Amino acid sequence: MDISLTPDTYTPSVNEKGEYIDKIPIIKNGLYCPCGARKDKIYKTNSNFCTHIKTKIHQKWILNLNNNKANYYVECIKMKELVEEQKKILVKLETQIQSKSLTIDYLTQQLANKNTSNYSNVDLLDLDSFNSIN
Repeated sequence: MDISLTPDTYTPSVNEKGEYIDKIPIIKNGLYCPCGARKDKIYKTNSNFCTHIKTKIHQKWILNLNNNKANYYVECIKMKELVEEQKKILVKLETQIQSKSLTIDYLTQQLANKNTSNYSNVDLLDLDSFNSIN
């Protein structure tokens, strides 16, 4: 099994005014920018990424982030609520699975006990000869 390093995802910094700004991070395993300028492009060097952040599409993305800060905050709150609801659902489903698993184990054990104590082994192929006697 080969180990592969995944590139980091670029996130802009926030200045003292609360605005998103570009700050070039240290690139170790490559850097992916979610601005949409070049889909699936991995920037390997600081100079390549520096050139990228000067593009119109990237600049427009930063401007859009700054213009929609309140919307992103509301969306973040909604996502946190959704995650909490999903966690509760998962716990409920896990509890149901455990309960059903215990029921299956119990019934299997009951069936095994009933088969060993109440019934002798019957050769179903010999039932014809049994029926002819009766």
